[in-house]
Amino acid sequence: MEKLPTIKEIAKQLKVSVSTVSRALSDHPRIGLGTKLKVQQLAKEMGYEPNAQAIFFKQKKTYVIGVVIPYIREEFFSQAISGIESAAMEHQYTILFGQSYDDPEREKAVVEAMKKQRVDGLIISLSKQTNRYDHLEALNKFEIPVVYFDRVPPFKEAHKVFCNLYKGTVDMVGWLFNKGYRRIAFINGPDKLNASKERMNGYIEGISKQKLKVDMQMVEKTDLSKESTHNAMKKLLALKHPPTAIITFNDYVHMDAVQYAQKQNILVNKDIVFVSYANLPITSYTAFPPLVSVEQYPYGQGERAMELMIKILSEKTDNKITNTSFYVEELPATLVAYQQATAGG
Repeated sequence: MEKLPTIKEIAKQLKVSVSTVSRALSDHPRIGLGTKLKVQQLAKEMGYEPNAQAIFFKQKKTYVIGVVIPYIREEFFSQAISGIESAAMEHQYTILFGQSYDDPEREKAVVEAMKKQRVDGLIISLSKQTNRYDHLEALNKFEIPVVYFDRVPPFKEAHKVFCNLYKGTVDMVGWLFNKGYRRIAFINGPDKLNASKERMNGYIEGISKQKLKVDMQMVEKTDLSKESTHNAMKKLLALKHPPTAIITFNDYVHMDAVQYAQKQNILVNKDIVFVSYANLPITSYTAFPPLVSVEQYPYGQGERAMELMIKILSEKTDNKITNTSFYVEELPATLVAYQQATAGG
């Protein structure tokens, strides 16, 4: 196997010192233009590649950002990864990617592995069961900043990027009310998710805003599994006065809820209409997409999270960052209608 050329070999051929070659390759101002051109030209001809590890060691940077998400198979997170990677490449960073599979213990293990790899920073969307943050706060002593996106922690002392799901839910309830629907049910997500709390608060505010009574019998929750969603649907349909409209936690819950409704011979989006969150492209290929969905901009969230990370790392290099300075970016959640709704009840 042919060995890669080294700085020593370039220096030997040009009869200059190794330090001169090193400085010429890094465009050091103390090296004359003529020498620089000779060194760089020979390095190119020889196929010289700089030793990235040596450079990173010297600069105390790896130019790698750790990224942890629940599932890559979910379209929302795969779009977010694309946004993160696109922004990373623009700034000559690469990403080290891991999945928590919505398991807090696995999330801890992945974060620990990335810490050992000495990533420059960590971008994470929390697992649905995460309610302790010690494993993430521990990164502070290693000077590894953390940026949360989409599934963010409830406390203020964190860098985070997310959509305003509270307002999105209020708007969604208002949209249904204006279409004539009054018995509006809600299948929410796991209690530990801050996003579930935002949706719940938005639902209560949206119902109250329309002068309707908040009936907690109309509220069920799912752990995001098909079985749990089917059970939530079973309870809602068993009510004396079942709902005429159902808000589902996300587009995956929507599809499971619709599947159950069909098995009960319910005419979807006629007997009961469904609305959702995320506005994933996959729903446009289903027989019954949600009448309206809250756009959460996964690509944009990922892209902005990486841009925020680059900004934090730049300030860290310039010694401008402090432990009391946190960036919070809230993207607007907008409603996207798929089809016209018929008059509700």
